[in-house]
Amino acid sequence: MNIIPNLADIEGRQWIGGFCQELIARLKGRGAADFPPRDQWGRGDPELVRKYERAGMTHFYIRKNAEGRKIVLYTAVIDPEVAKDELNVMVEESGCRLLLHTLCTGPILEGNAVKGVVLETKSGPQAVLAKVVIDSTGDGDLIRDLDTPTDGYMRPGSRIAQFGWVYWIANVDLDAFDEATEKDPDLWPALMKKITEEGGRPFFSRGLLEHQKGVVWIHRLLGSMHQTEPEEMTYIDTTARRTAVRSWELLKKYVPGFENSFIMLSAPQLGTSGGRRIIGEYYLSEKELDRTEPYEDTIAVFADNDRGDASVSHTHTFIPYRSLIPAGIDGLLVACRAFSSDYEFQEFFNLIPHCMCLGQAAGAAAALAVRQGTDLRRVPYEDLKKELLRGGAILP
Repeated sequence: MNIIPNLADIEGRQWIGGFCQELIARLKGRGAADFPPRDQWGRGDPELVRKYERAGMTHFYIRKNAEGRKIVLYTAVIDPEVAKDELNVMVEESGCRLLLHTLCTGPILEGNAVKGVVLETKSGPQAVLAKVVIDSTGDGDLIRDLDTPTDGYMRPGSRIAQFGWVYWIANVDLDAFDEATEKDPDLWPALMKKITEEGGRPFFSRGLLEHQKGVVWIHRLLGSMHQTEPEEMTYIDTTARRTAVRSWELLKKYVPGFENSFIMLSAPQLGTSGGRRIIGEYYLSEKELDRTEPYEDTIAVFADNDRGDASVSHTHTFIPYRSLIPAGIDGLLVACRAFSSDYEFQEFFNLIPHCMCLGQAAGAAAALAVRQGTDLRRVPYEDLKKELLRGGAILP
């Protein structure tokens, strides 16, 4: 993925900081991040609005405020290749032991307490014991076989009932594309229709990074109600790749500026959007979207930008620490899309920056629990809040 959206609300107030902001700042220092100037968040500079609309990024950058004017959100585009390296650097700097090319196949249990995990590697199975385990798998892999209630419902056709899959096309002459389509405004709509009829997907977004001139980005959403089933995942993966190549071939054949293009990069795996979730110590449901008061154990605040008129009157949403704790299970925190929430809450708040916030909170809580020798449920909130603020989180 190369986009980190919804970091500030419609009024321009930043809500997501911490580890997420640190990553963006570090990437910006390497020339690998682009975002609107701070003084333009929540404002409607016409030139900036046009920049993101022209780039095909309206969904990620442009909203309407209470007066019905188009405004610009704080969203960051990043270079995914530089980000992979920077994330590894950050892990190494923290002193963590990083273990890649390893599949976690399940928890080690002692009664109802998680005491570690079982790993599968090319060298054979391994076991890792731990005082606290955090499930950040996205799909809630560790909770699959636990004796704790879960919910996997998704509304058909919703955002979370879809896989995401992305790829990039390079060496596109966008000046030639603009010249041809501006000279003949009917050309691009006609070509889009033709490419679609021949089995392609023509819509693209323009790269915004200085070193990615001539790069376009295609983000596809592919409907699925069974996002952990290997047969369905295999079918959708192979179909998505086939369509990507077909789309590029048709763009190259018909569209001015794409004559010398090539597929530069494609996602190594499908992006799962929804699935198994815990019903934890606190269950976030649709009615919580309109809550106006923070929880006594608030660990994150998310900008609420995607609910139309509701977002204008409720610009942000609160997340309690209790939503990371599975009911009836000790020693485990869930810091990913599988946090305790219903499908409607997930529809808006399980994106990349949201999961970064949950991960930071879970890491801080786990460290405090180990340091203080206490149960995860009894971590003092004031200590947790202090730790999160020290790490740059933005809290009430």
